Amino acid sequence: MIKKIGILLLISTISFSQDTGKFENYSNPFYTKIMEQSNSYYDQVKEEGKSFKMNFDGKKIPQSLEEFTIIDVADPISQGNTGTCWCFSTTSFYESEIKRITGKNINLSELYPVYFEYIEKARGFIQSRGKTHLGEGSETNAVQRMMELYGIVPHEVYEGKPSDQPFYNHEKMFSEIETYLKNCKKINYWDEEAILSNIKSILNHYMGAPPTKFRYNGRTYTPKGFMRYVTRLNTSNYVDFMSLLEKPYWTQGEYKVPDNWWRSEEYYNVPLDEFMNIVKTSIKKGYSMSIGGDVSESGYSSIHDVAMIPSYDIPSEFIDEHARQFRFSNKTTTDDHAVHLIGYKIDENEDWWFLIKDSGSGSRNGKFPGYYFYHEDYVKLKMMTFTIHKDAVKEILKNIKN
Repeated sequence: MIKKIGILLLISTISFSQDTGKFENYSNPFYTKIMEQSNSYYDQVKEEGKSFKMNFDGKKIPQSLEEFTIIDVADPISQGNTGTCWCFSTTSFYESEIKRITGKNINLSELYPVYFEYIEKARGFIQSRGKTHLGEGSETNAVQRMMELYGIVPHEVYEGKPSDQPFYNHEKMFSEIETYLKNCKKINYWDEEAILSNIKSILNHYMGAPPTKFRYNGRTYTPKGFMRYVTRLNTSNYVDFMSLLEKPYWTQGEYKVPDNWWRSEEYYNVPLDEFMNIVKTSIKKGYSMSIGGDVSESGYSSIHDVAMIPSYDIPSEFIDEHARQFRFSNKTTTDDHAVHLIGYKIDENEDWWFLIKDSGSGSRNGKFPGYYFYHEDYVKLKMMTFTIHKDAVKEILKNIKN
């Protein structure tokens, strides 16, 4: 009993202190060493890659915009980090058409047709059970198609991005769309209504929901009403041309590239000389066009604002329908980019130059941001299709067999 009492007395005399904590900077010196040395390894200065480009020293190329006869257009804007050149170029084309037809300057929303193109791509993917092409790109006549289905709106009511976001950027958005749709294919899930609802949720998050009604100049319009009564655009008045040997000339057919994902067969196929004649006579008469093709050649320079075909590629006199088809067939001519052809000049050698309005980032690196000077040989060899008003090609359309 005395022993137990002693132990209790001993315990009772021990003083217990309360533990406390404190804030300190996180430290993992070895992990820091890992990261520093890893970054040092990956950030080693490597030899810069070089591409083979045409030497423009001594070449007589246009030196100013004032040299060109120009269709009335708005200033170029950037498409940012998106694959939407097809819509930026064609929206600019339709703005010029509105000005030509009505005299009005109307700034259209470039991203309104893009929103619905994503919807229709998803719908096509569902209905084909995952067999249609998925990508950010499309063709110039896709804008016409979306306008027929959904109308058009002014830029002021639908910017298509958060107002504080400096540039358009669809990288994350498209990645989410693509991942979701491919997973639907993987699990064989094809509920169209549910899938499109989810696609709209993704688009609304990144782009915002497009308006169904809006106020413009004191009146309320639907997108289709705005197109009809304000812009006066009639989508049935616009036609598309190509020039390829793989299709019979003077007929309509499909332009077989991935971005023609809905397999439009509305392209009028004409001989190359006729193709170029349409471009030249139309721009001279005051008709611009949205035109697309390949912009990856060595004679394409964003620093010099110019596109030419160097003689070491093919001399000018040898550029014909066979050279054009050969490059398209072996895929050295691809469907890269769409631009707005807005002007022309004829130099002292009787060569044609075309003024190009371009939304791509490359067009911002030279002396004339948003513009390029295309030599006629470049259009003849590398630009594959264009959209134009049918009034510019009345006589040509009479020759189409179907």
